[in-house]
Amino acid sequence: MRHWQPGQQIHNGKYLIEEILGGGGFGVTYRAQNCKEGKVVAIKTLNAISQGKPNFRELQTKFVNEALSLVRCSHPHVVQVYEVFPEMAGDIELWCMVMELIDGIDLAGHLEDNGILSETKALPIIQQVGDALTFVHKQNLVHLDVKPENIMLRRQGLGSVLIDFGIARQPTAPGKLRTNTNVGTRYYAPIELSEKRRECGSYSDVYSLAATLYVMLTGEMPFPSEFRKQNVLLIPPKQHNDQISNRVNAAIIKGMELEPQNRPQSVQEWLDLVMPKKVALDLGIAKKAETVQLNLLETVQLNLLDLVIPKPAPPETARVISAVGMDYINLRNLLAAKKWQEADEETLRVMLKVAGREKEGWLDTKSIEKFPCEDLRTIDQLWVKYSDGRFGFSVQKRIYQSLGGTRKYDITVSEAFGDQVGWKKNDKWLYYKDLTFSERAPEAHLPLGGMVNGFKGRIGGRWCFCFFASRLVDCNI
Repeated sequence: MRHWQPGQQIHNGKYLIEEILGGGGFGVTYRAQNCKEGKVVAIKTLNAISQGKPNFRELQTKFVNEALSLVRCSHPHVVQVYEVFPEMAGDIELWCMVMELIDGIDLAGHLEDNGILSETKALPIIQQVGDALTFVHKQNLVHLDVKPENIMLRRQGLGSVLIDFGIARQPTAPGKLRTNTNVGTRYYAPIELSEKRRECGSYSDVYSLAATLYVMLTGEMPFPSEFRKQNVLLIPPKQHNDQISNRVNAAIIKGMELEPQNRPQSVQEWLDLVMPKKVALDLGIAKKAETVQLNLLETVQLNLLDLVIPKPAPPETARVISAVGMDYINLRNLLAAKKWQEADEETLRVMLKVAGREKEGWLDTKSIEKFPCEDLRTIDQLWVKYSDGRFGFSVQKRIYQSLGGTRKYDITVSEAFGDQVGWKKNDKWLYYKDLTFSERAPEAHLPLGGMVNGFKGRIGGRWCFCFFASRLVDCNI
């Protein structure tokens, strides 16, 4: 069997294999140390069974496509990929995918250890996975293997993470569905994955997410879709657990309609059935609720891990990752208190200190190009977490790229980006003092302190977001 042993170095000594974490239908995952950065990562590659198959080359291509799919999906609730590279294992070349090592447990393991969840605990998880899927679908991808085994629950207070994009692909038209040997666990797979002539789309992930909620609330596996095709009825989840609300019971049944056209056609449409705005607000997971006063909304906070996994340390004492020893506790506390302007100014302060640009008071292109990825990632994750996904570098990058932004400066894209994130008004770039430092600000409005030429000066001028976006791409943020 061709694989690596603990203590073995790969990729020219960059990674040290520490142990085998486990494997799935066609892959194996290792825990490894990034010797250059001192960071623990996960490395996934094809397992021995896949290596012995006659279509091994096709599986390699599929594996690389998974990595490329994940690189396109920079989202706080989607597993992050750092790099992909080939490596020799005996006499065979294997492609390796280096990913973040998520400190937590998969949802299936949590259910096995703790039993079913109440709606109060289950729905926040479903909301976060639903948000991840909505983002994935906007990238013209469908996951096609949503299930508890592919949902990780973090211990660091950053919520749930969707993993394993091994069969993710673009939506397909009738007669063009590309199949593979592992189409997901049968209990969660919609009928279109069983019938090769069917098309697939975001509604396919709706079925799987609804089936996941079914299991979370009942502990029972629903009948597989191919059985239901033979007139086997879906048992309503409320018959297994009478504590399930009529609203959620009906939403699950609607999401698991056998025929794709009878389901909600998008994940958000289905989430609106599961959690109307008032219900979402009561659970602490609504971003906005027009029928509720804003000051009430701003007091609602959800810490998913308070509901699922105890945190190892309170925010005041737990430290966050920095490549240069920077202390981000003050930034975290300001964000947790929703003091957005103070947090933005603290972001500028720590970024200047990390870059050694305190005297100049602003970041130039050279310092941006060399800014440590670990520190950018930490700052981004703090902003994303405490703004509930509204603010952060990764959110800004997503919008910038959606407008056609690249590493090359394009004035049209730059102007459109400024308009969309609220950095321009009446066709003019704003001054720093005129920004909106509240959750009412447009999506991706903050942070901006580290990206202004001259503290509190006018946005724009010689500065261009394309320089910063290039570094975010390099760091897979």
